[in-house]
Amino acid sequence: PKKPTNLSLNSDLLKKTKALNINLSATLEQALRVKLAENEAMKWAKENQRAIKAYNEFVEENGLFADEHREF
Repeated sequence: PKKPTNLSLNSDLLKKTKALNINLSATLEQALRVKLAENEAMKWAKENQRAIKAYNEFVEENGLFADEHREF
């Protein structure tokens, strides 16, 4: 569901946006989705930092499980 919201925007950006018939709501929603996904990815990487480091160390010491089957 959508909810009406008040925002303060740079007046020059707003004028240019209106001149180009850019949908502010759709543009902001998309930008927020991207920003939320970035934050979620950073949070995941931080929460899993130790496991990622351990895996990378394992691979460096032992190689990948399928190395012997690679043809490239």
